[in-house]
Amino acid sequence: MEVLHQSTKRIDRQALVLTHLSQLLSYVIGFGGFIVPLIIWGSSRNTIKDMDEHGKAIINLQLSLFLYIIISIPAILLLGLGILSLIATGILGFVLPIVNAVRASNGESPSYFLTIPFV
Repeated sequence: MEVLHQSTKRIDRQALVLTHLSQLLSYVIGFGGFIVPLIIWGSSRNTIKDMDEHGKAIINLQLSLFLYIIISIPAILLLGLGILSLIATGILGFVLPIVNAVRASNGESPSYFLTIPFV
């Protein structure tokens, strides 16, 4: 006798959108832009369809932004190039979660460019 295990994941686009928008907590209260999406992704990646894909993209973006900031700090001494990269990192960190929240609400895959695939 063979038992088939069917994975019944529910479709919850609102949770995907909130996961993307929770990255903006760093701009609002100063922290939480990495921890909150990590908690949401870890707790619901097995129950919500596409949460694993979106969660990995979010974590990769946050880790990439952190790396870009760490690289930009010593680059400030090189003719101010670090300041430009810090500004660009801040803009990307603000705009990309909003764009991908809209993409998640439309049922599309996340598209974070300039991210390093850590996870």
